[in-house]
Amino acid sequence: MSNVIQTAVIAVLIENEAGALGRVVGLFSGRGYNIESLTVSVVDPSEKISRITIVTSGTPMVIAQIKAQLARIIPVHGVTDLTASGPYVAREMALVKVISTGDARTEGMRIADAFRARIVDTTAGSFVFEMTGAPEKIDAFVDLMRPLGLAEVSRTGVAAIARGLETFHSNQESF
Repeated sequence: MSNVIQTAVIAVLIENEAGALGRVVGLFSGRGYNIESLTVSVVDPSEKISRITIVTSGTPMVIAQIKAQLARIIPVHGVTDLTASGPYVAREMALVKVISTGDARTEGMRIADAFRARIVDTTAGSFVFEMTGAPEKIDAFVDLMRPLGLAEVSRTGVAAIARGLETFHSNQESF
């Protein structure tokens, strides 16, 4: 196996019960794995199932260990590696506050328009932009806002799903 560090987007279906998320996060912290992004939401209220989407990185061997260890956690119903199973769609939402006046303010609005960011709040000296897109697009927008008065960023984390006919259900391991 290669020693090249790669990024993995892993989806986990887990029982929505107290402590379940803590066990998943504990697995990462206990073994020194990094979580770059984490999102959680109930996806089936009648079955009390939540979906966790984790973006992490490591060597192929580390990613394989993470997936295997996630699958062994008791309330986990399924684990799939979206990066390994084929094409997928990944999006993130961000709120970006820029404090600026004059030309910097005008330039910020022009860049926001090019990135299709919406203004959701404005004052005489600031904007809050809302933007949805691939994480790389949000990174690029934030980088362009830095010299214009970037003050604060809040990001949701990655939500991802397989493209096409492939679906992910309970009791499915796909890695």
